[in-house]
Amino acid sequence: MHRRKHKRKKNHVVIVTSDAVDVGMKQYRIRSWVSRTITFVLCVLIGMVIGYFVYEERIWGAALSQNSEQSAALQALEEEKAALQGEVEALNEQIRILSATVNEKVQSESELTAQLEQQSTPSKLPLTGAASVEEVSEGDPMCIFTASVGSMVVATASGTVMSVNDDVDYGHNVWIDHGNGYITIYRNKGEATVKQGDSVVQGTTLFVIGKDNNKLGYQMMKDNSYIDPMELLSISG
Repeated sequence: MHRRKHKRKKNHVVIVTSDAVDVGMKQYRIRSWVSRTITFVLCVLIGMVIGYFVYEERIWGAALSQNSEQSAALQALEEEKAALQGEVEALNEQIRILSATVNEKVQSESELTAQLEQQSTPSKLPLTGAASVEEVSEGDPMCIFTASVGSMVVATASGTVMSVNDDVDYGHNVWIDHGNGYITIYRNKGEATVKQGDSVVQGTTLFVIGKDNNKLGYQMMKDNSYIDPMELLSISG
């Protein structure tokens, strides 16, 4: 016959006393597993404290190193931002210069176009020097100038000589196409100094006025219809 062995439960007794005479002693019974748990927890906490003090320098060193790296990265970003801002400012300056150049070019082209248009519009007098003028009211509009000897009959605008012909009343005539719908006609008894196909500018000499050819018949056409030359000359002043 076998006897059953019973495990004895081990308990720990905590005795609390005091220095006072009239105070009794108190006992607290703690089970073994509770004491082991408390001991384990205390060991873990003590280990954590010891580990913190042992590795404190490394922990703070890593944190400081990380902060230093972040500061360096931020500084690099700031420098890159400043460099990009400088590039943007340089590009804006180039754009401003290009814009100013384009505006100047457009303005110059506009002025040149206006100048060429003005030079191609027959608004100048067809004579140099002093002269008197009368208008012919019958037939196609015409101005008859009486010029002083030594004056010159000149082109009133730039263009191309269309033809140089004999003229029944004036001896010769010169037709100039100004390329903008205007055609001017110069009638004089002198010898023409230009020929068909010549390019002329405003002021080019067409005839030289002498004693026998001091009369000039001047006519103007716009889009193949005769117009009064004095109207355009009056507009130009």
